[in-house]
Amino acid sequence: MPGGKEIRGKIKSVQNTRKITKAMEMVAASKMRKAQERMRAARPYAEKIRTLAANLAAANVTEYRHPFIGKHHGLVDSPQRIGLVLVTTDKGLCGGLNTNVLRLVLSTMRKWQAEGARDIRATCIGNKGLGFMQRLGANVVSQVVHLGDTPHLDRLIGAVKVMLDAFSNGELDVVYLAYSRFINTMRQEPVLEQLLPLTGERLGTPQGSWDYLYEPEARVVIDDLLVRYVEALIYQAVAENMACEQSARMVAMKAATDNAGNVIRELQLVYNKARQAAITKEISEIVGGAAAVA
Repeated sequence: MPGGKEIRGKIKSVQNTRKITKAMEMVAASKMRKAQERMRAARPYAEKIRTLAANLAAANVTEYRHPFIGKHHGLVDSPQRIGLVLVTTDKGLCGGLNTNVLRLVLSTMRKWQAEGARDIRATCIGNKGLGFMQRLGANVVSQVVHLGDTPHLDRLIGAVKVMLDAFSNGELDVVYLAYSRFINTMRQEPVLEQLLPLTGERLGTPQGSWDYLYEPEARVVIDDLLVRYVEALIYQAVAENMACEQSARMVAMKAATDNAGNVIRELQLVYNKARQAAITKEISEIVGGAAAVA
């Protein structure tokens, strides 16, 4: 059995760790509220522009057709050249949040390769996803890390534009977006959805055929709308991921704090037993010594 001094040192070490995890839990709880408010504020705009884009993809546009709309009007079957925008966190200590989305991405990439995909390019938003892709040996064409606690679109769109330009130039057949979607504080869902060409997968196929009147002209309106579409979805994905990050970190740090408390109680019991054994030994030695003298 370890000595009392060694056990006291372990207890002190765990107590210090518990202070750190408790502080991180409180900081994450504070940031979580702000991140959730930001995410919920951006959701209506993102969903509305997603609806407009899905309707536009199904519309009968004859005068101008943007490259983002493509020829398929929906999901692409067995693409050969694939772009992936991967959104993860910059820091760890947030449970299995990054692990879940990276596991989904890895299994999907293996499926693409099994189906004969010959060119897979990645844009990484977040340090964890970048490190994973580099260890995997993937073709990372652009990246953005150290985003802080607030997403800024001007920092995001530069890295994503590399992927969008490749799609517009015909170098890619399809572009996917992978991130963690916020369900509630205790649950975050990894998502991999098609970003380009436009699809109504999440919203369902629009009912009937759509036709629009454009002012001043179709090219100006559609170009601006589709740029807004991509920006809104990227921003929303990052905002969702940040809300997931703070929620997952708060839960993980609370669990770590509770576990530290359990470890301290167990070590306290061991220390008390060791101390009791030492006292009993000393009493036995004293009694034995007194009996020998007598």
